[in-house]
Amino acid sequence: MAIFDDEPKKKARPHEIGQDLSLLSVGELSERIGILRDEIARLEAELKAKDNTKSVAEALFRRG
Repeated sequence: MAIFDDEPKKKARPHEIGQDLSLLSVGELSERIGILRDEIARLEAELKAKDNTKSVAEALFRRG
């Protein structure tokens, strides 16, 4: 049955906000918490970068 091997596999979404968590195992919940913590860190880093850019732009326009 090679036709099934060639079909692209659908990726399961790692987490969906508001989804039913009752069917997940302790391991799956822990994994999702890790994924969400990593995403929060990524979002905070982007926010900090944007704040720094904004501060530099404001300083530049204050001098002019």
